[in-house]
Amino acid sequence: MRRRRLAVARLWFEGNAFGPIAADRARFEAYEWQAGAGVLDAMRGTATELGAVAQFADAHPEWEVVVLRCAAALPAGPITEDVYAAYADELQAGLRAGLEDGGWDAVYLSLHGAAITVDDPTPELRIARLVRSIVPLAPVGASFDLHGNMDPAWAEVLDVASVYRTHPHVDMDATAGRVLDGLRRCAEEGLRTRRALLNRGLILPSMNMRTAAGPMRTIEQAARSATRAPVLDVNVFGGFPYADTPATGASVFVVSDAAQDPAGSAAAAAASEVMACIEALAPAFRVTLPSPAEALADALGTQEAGLIAITDSADNPLSGGGGDTTGLFAALLAAEPKVPTLFASFATPEAVRAAWAAGVDASLDVTLGGRYGPQFGAPVSVRVTVEALTEGRFRNVGPMQTGVQRSCGRTALLRLADQPEVRVIVTQDVAAADDPAFYALHGVDPARLRLLCVKAKNHFRAAFADRCVRIIDCDAPGPACLDLSRLPFRHRHIAADYPLPR
Repeated sequence: MRRRRLAVARLWFEGNAFGPIAADRARFEAYEWQAGAGVLDAMRGTATELGAVAQFADAHPEWEVVVLRCAAALPAGPITEDVYAAYADELQAGLRAGLEDGGWDAVYLSLHGAAITVDDPTPELRIARLVRSIVPLAPVGASFDLHGNMDPAWAEVLDVASVYRTHPHVDMDATAGRVLDGLRRCAEEGLRTRRALLNRGLILPSMNMRTAAGPMRTIEQAARSATRAPVLDVNVFGGFPYADTPATGASVFVVSDAAQDPAGSAAAAAASEVMACIEALAPAFRVTLPSPAEALADALGTQEAGLIAITDSADNPLSGGGGDTTGLFAALLAAEPKVPTLFASFATPEAVRAAWAAGVDASLDVTLGGRYGPQFGAPVSVRVTVEALTEGRFRNVGPMQTGVQRSCGRTALLRLADQPEVRVIVTQDVAAADDPAFYALHGVDPARLRLLCVKAKNHFRAAFADRCVRIIDCDAPGPACLDLSRLPFRHRHIAADYPLPR
């Protein structure tokens, strides 16, 4: 008997229109640019979408799983057009070759929902339409990040869809598993679906979008309550304002069983029900944060023993930050902490090269931040001693993307000469300092720190909420700052759409 065939492809990227670094081929190759039979072996056992594909292949030997081009990069500025063209050409060639080799019974796409290119605000939708044009009869399904900006046209292109239900995102594999099972049902059981996608352009800040508590937890609970037959899945998207696209905003994407919902009325009703919940709770998302100086004063005045983290969400690498702003670092120097302190991290290749040339125990002057201009803070020059040098490779051990191999280029751990309690990690490439393995790589035990200043946001909490006695979020200038009116939006009038309380 002929095995059913599943095509798998991935374009996982979150674009920040204000990010200082373009998402070029090098950024993708440094993070993920893979295809072929070896992909599932490499990703098996990881808490990722491709880990779920490997699990599906193992559980369903009656399916042949073919991995086409899979590309991902840390959030950054728009994808360059040459990268998008290369990806689309490879995907098209792989799908057409599969048609000549027995055809496809289903196509699974691992997407994000907030990718942008220099010229296209919805490149993922263009990819999905390309897939549909080549494979018009097979079911097509996609998994998405909770921060996707979803154009209503998605409901016309996909048969199956699901989104991360957690933020921090610790359910990537589970989300992919739901889509894969839906595609299996379409191919084996004849499942047909109706879809409804509602997006009214409501801008929500991602700062207050954690699902463990607060308004997003309530909305997620409403989505689960609305998932009742004939509705198969209710997907809540908080949106990603920094992509600055016409489709930016919160949305609800509902999938129902067409046999029981032939007109799609149940899907539409569920979408309206959950969107009403989002609109009612929208004011609860709008929060204020302390300045870096205020956050540091609060942290240093805390009496409770243990690790205190201050997160600079405006330069969070997982929101498109470039590891380059200096607001929090300048405030840290001014505060002159007398407790064990680590700043993580600056992406400063020049400082890394200088540290490697000087060697461990050497003293040198380095300039940190401001590589892309002073709009998010002027560069800061300091004298340091080199404490450690690494090749920058580690494997995630925390609950988010567990088991995934990461690389941030060469790195250095530096101690400030004038403030010896303060150390700084500098990396060749932008690094998300949100996994314990990143610190272990540098010989740093966070439990021995009093203060950790980190360029991060909500994902940091996945591994560190239980390691810190307090986590204080601050707002400083940066490409992912909380106050959206600071940024030059083109597609939305943020000052009118998004009044922040003061």
